[in-house]
Amino acid sequence: MNKLVLIFLVMAVSACAQQTYLGELDKLGKFPSKLKEVSGLEVTEDGKIWVIEDSGNKDKIYRVDAEGDIKESLKIDHAKNIDWEDLTMDTEGNLYIGDFGNNRNAREDLVIYKVTKDEMGRKEPNADKIEFSYPQQTNFPPEKDSLYFDTEGFFHLNDYLYIFTKNRTRPYTGKTLIYRVPDREGQYEAEFLGSLFLCNDQDHCSVTSADISPDEKTIALLSYGYIFLLTDFTAPDFTKSSIKIIDLQTDTQIESVCFYDDKTLLVADEENKHGGRKLYELKLD
Repeated sequence: MNKLVLIFLVMAVSACAQQTYLGELDKLGKFPSKLKEVSGLEVTEDGKIWVIEDSGNKDKIYRVDAEGDIKESLKIDHAKNIDWEDLTMDTEGNLYIGDFGNNRNAREDLVIYKVTKDEMGRKEPNADKIEFSYPQQTNFPPEKDSLYFDTEGFFHLNDYLYIFTKNRTRPYTGKTLIYRVPDREGQYEAEFLGSLFLCNDQDHCSVTSADISPDEKTIALLSYGYIFLLTDFTAPDFTKSSIKIIDLQTDTQIESVCFYDDKTLLVADEENKHGGRKLYELKLD
């Protein structure tokens, strides 16, 4: 048995050994028809909920209430929605839009838009650009066994934006790669921090959103139907985290997660043949 086969065998055995807990999403409301593809959401300190949509939609952020109804929309100046995939916010109230969706792993224009707290008060907020590239990617697109560079999840922590890539490899490896970039305008080569094996089921183990709790003790990685809760880590090394898997028992296209408080998650899904276009709450034990 060669070394590569042995590694994949160990990964598969580990995945089987991981206990999965059942979670129940409580519906809060339904988004209007103009928000069919919510791909990211974030909650401000004062409880305001902001959402974005992904590729093919407007260069806007939307403030919604707990029922999903639109209360305000802001067009982001100097920003183009190539594929907006996640939202996050820092402790000072600055908002970050992840324009790093990259289904074919062919993009060379990855960017995170930073909208400062002061700009959030304007009708058309101006955005700073944090441009970046992945040091491991040299081909656009790479070979099928190296399709690690789509991204749909990130969060802010201690002056950095932590990025978790969406795995599209063939054969599927179940890993997400972890990077970080500074939270300041500029052009960067992302710092590679390691990889994290989630599980080997392609339908449930690819990261579609991420967030960290206000107390900075828990990371939530969302996938299609699963949430992976990471604890017992010391930033910036998340590779040795304890992982709890929660099965959300849904077939909708779940794309967004954020912490409302340390023990409560907000989750949103896009509309597909199974339903969706809803805003949910998940209470954590």
